[in-house]
Amino acid sequence: MIPNESLYADEQDLGPSVERPDKPEEACGVFGVYAPAEDVAKLTYFGLYALQHRGQESAGIATFDGATVHLHKDMGLVSQVFNEGILDHLPGRMAVGHTRYSTTGSSLVVNAQPAVVETQRGSIALAHNGNLVNTLELREKLRQRNCTFETTTDSEAIAIAMGTEVDKGKDWLEAAISAFQLCKGAYSLVIGTPEGIIGARDPNGVRPLVIGILPGNPQRYVLASETCGLDIIGAEFLRAVEPGELVWITEEGMASFHWAHKPRRKLCVFEMIYFARPDSLVHDETLYSYRMRLGKHLAQESPVDADCVIAVPDSGVPAAIGYSEESGIPYAEGLIKNRYVGRTFIQPTQSMRESGIRMKLNPLKDVLTDKRIILVDDSIVRGTTSRKIVKALRDAGAKEVHMKISSPPVTHPCFYGLDTDSQDQLIAATKSVAEISEHIGVDSLSYLSWEGMLAATGSDPNNFCSACFTGDYPIEIPDQIKRSKLMLEKLKA
Repeated sequence: MIPNESLYADEQDLGPSVERPDKPEEACGVFGVYAPAEDVAKLTYFGLYALQHRGQESAGIATFDGATVHLHKDMGLVSQVFNEGILDHLPGRMAVGHTRYSTTGSSLVVNAQPAVVETQRGSIALAHNGNLVNTLELREKLRQRNCTFETTTDSEAIAIAMGTEVDKGKDWLEAAISAFQLCKGAYSLVIGTPEGIIGARDPNGVRPLVIGILPGNPQRYVLASETCGLDIIGAEFLRAVEPGELVWITEEGMASFHWAHKPRRKLCVFEMIYFARPDSLVHDETLYSYRMRLGKHLAQESPVDADCVIAVPDSGVPAAIGYSEESGIPYAEGLIKNRYVGRTFIQPTQSMRESGIRMKLNPLKDVLTDKRIILVDDSIVRGTTSRKIVKALRDAGAKEVHMKISSPPVTHPCFYGLDTDSQDQLIAATKSVAEISEHIGVDSLSYLSWEGMLAATGSDPNNFCSACFTGDYPIEIPDQIKRSKLMLEKLKA
């Protein structure tokens, strides 16, 4: 089981009476490898396995064997989509892989990635993490070029845009850069071509992408959303792809091109707080260390007298340990996570639905009885799951529950590749901290300040996108995109 796998990703499967998830859903995971004489399909499988926490909806791998592309993709987890027999039928010297959580496009196998597009010079296989904010405009431009679409994803639109540029006579790099210049929004891409693999990030670098080298041969390169995707196959982390950079990996090695005129660093701070695995590296340290510092800052900003600190597992654990170390209040496990609850089509009984959270988390009564508890989590989005957890703690005998959140209140939706609610569904956008505290049933509630969250990064605070906390979007969001997100949320409800 992946350490940071979403606790809430499948609550919608518990039946119609269960409310929607209380966390923003994960971004996608992308992976690419150029390694002649290696089993690139199997390397990609394991890379995607390590990135499974970024999306559990579908998975796919495309391999390039000369001019021939071999593709397999389907709905489900990586381990469900692939087996030894399937991987054996994916030969080649390079591969592109993807694990998906849908932020645009319906949850259908046709929208699974990589997106493969035919050109006059051969096929493109594209894996995308992020969201465009000008998809409608881009698709209309492509329709005017007589392009047709098989899916509803912005990822296919990027691939088709690149394909049209290839068909105009441009080489792979020129075509990719021309396509990128038509795109607005967040995109980290791994693109396979018959000649090599492209890795690229948008000019703001909202979503992550890193480069690794396989041991023994400096010409064998790996691209992955996070460094944990390198670790699993024994690749050495080289560096991150820069905002507005394109890397081109071929038999001659790796070349770099900075194609954006005014790149600026705006890495999604939620990658730091919650999405990326705690063992992944950002700015030369693991995110586990950063999340512990969040907890330390939280203890400094909002001390409270209590008997023990517990976490909402797994994503709240590092911050809870940091809070405990800074405050001197002992850390304890008060909630045990069932790590084997997956997506199931077997509906629970009504009484099980009413118990709700216990399918995922079970409180330890002997730890909690008559105790004043500090409960640490990374965020509250809707408040539904937090309320159930607090009730479970009180039912288990907790005398007091003080909730500490290692990020600021989420007040604005994300348009860059995370599936957050529309603003009217975000509890912190419609209620005060005191009202949220009453709603979820805690004795007190404290959030980490925006300044504390950014100070804990140890980096320039201007290098991060924190629009979900401030509404300050680094890439302008068209009004029609805002309206369409609100309409989609109403349909979901």
